[in-house]
Amino acid sequence: MSELKEPAVASFDDFLKVDIRVGKIVDVQPFPEARKPAYKLWIDFGPEIGVKKTSAQITVHYTMEDLQGRLVMGVVNFAPRQIGKFMSEVLTLGVPDENGDVVLIKPSQDVPIGGRLY
Repeated sequence: MSELKEPAVASFDDFLKVDIRVGKIVDVQPFPEARKPAYKLWIDFGPEIGVKKTSAQITVHYTMEDLQGRLVMGVVNFAPRQIGKFMSEVLTLGVPDENGDVVLIKPSQDVPIGGRLY
């Protein structure tokens, strides 16, 4: 029997430092230079934050057409990260399926873009 691993303890103040918002995917492009299959995404997080770009390894469950206009959740206040020749400005959130492939997190109802998770 394997031993359970306790998650690291974070304070509520730690949680408040991570700015997670609802965004709408407004553009999707192929990312052939990526080491693993991925798309380039442009996500609109509303008037306060605007459109931010990112890359995501989500080609198993989603086509570019599926993603256009889709609501997603993303961390908008991490430092930008260079992915090959592409600068990723946000982290789009997902969870692994039984094979480890990413399934995106989204609100269960339509909500205004830019809304903060709490």
